[in-house]
Amino acid sequence: MAQHEIETQWMGKMQFNALVNGHTIIMDAPERVGGEDNGSIPKPFVLTALSGCTGMDIVAILRKANKEVADFSIKVTGELSKQAPIEYVAMHVVYDFKGEPANQEAALEAVNLSQEKYCGVSQMLKKALPVTWEVNYNGMMIFNNRVAVLANSEN
Repeated sequence: MAQHEIETQWMGKMQFNALVNGHTIIMDAPERVGGEDNGSIPKPFVLTALSGCTGMDIVAILRKANKEVADFSIKVTGELSKQAPIEYVAMHVVYDFKGEPANQEAALEAVNLSQEKYCGVSQMLKKALPVTWEVNYNGMMIFNNRVAVLANSEN
């Protein structure tokens, strides 16, 4: 069975350095809680993993379809619980594309394939909390499932 493994070393105060595939990731806390703010707190890396996983899927899908976009960005928001343990209770992904109008459907299809079939991070997270998404193309929203998914999760 394939596996991933990382190593993390305490560097003093609140800083930890993780070795991930040969790359050092620095995690630290703000000064107000005893850190030196030399890196991000750990929790947002879950959001980062989601954005990177789905983003790489989408780029690969668009390349395979010979479709190009001029610009592509992803914003992931994690809603935090109000009481300890402070954890994400929902996530929302916003995909922003800019490109030729003729490639709009390909971009939407790539997002749907990533979210429904390929992105392992998204699939894993959906087992624990609602993950919703919206797609904007040339500044216009063309898809948003946030209301539908959250309504279904409450039933």
